[in-house]
Amino acid sequence: MNSLKEGDSAPDFSGTDQNGNQIKLSDFSGKKLILYFYPKDDTPGCTKEACNLRDNYQELKNNDFEVIGVSADNSAKHLKFIAKYELPFSLIADTDKTVINAYQCWGLKKFMGREYDGILRKTFVIENNTIVKLFEKVKTADHFQQIMEALD
Repeated sequence: MNSLKEGDSAPDFSGTDQNGNQIKLSDFSGKKLILYFYPKDDTPGCTKEACNLRDNYQELKNNDFEVIGVSADNSAKHLKFIAKYELPFSLIADTDKTVINAYQCWGLKKFMGREYDGILRKTFVIENNTIVKLFEKVKTADHFQQIMEALD
């Protein structure tokens, strides 16, 4: 399988958000989508990343961006995470990892000397069904700035 890269067509996806609503790539036609993949709700890095996007959400909206987060957590966990941190965007509950696998965000990870398979933290900026920017080294506490600087 070839790695996804900037300039590639974004894999089509359909997932269920925290409220049971279907979210599809085609819902964002004509918009800029920040599709970010993260390992787990309410963990330090994932919380920093979500809160950084939350704190800059209005500016993202002003620049025609939509934000969708994806993890393998279920809807109930997503609802708690959203409520706890007042997240203004939807999170896809990809419990069967369909979207995660389509975007090649499942793989070997290393943490504290241990190797294991898990969700790779990646962000895709998608416009007109094309990956215009791909972040494989996400700065969790400063992700908004990282995205805006890359798109300047």
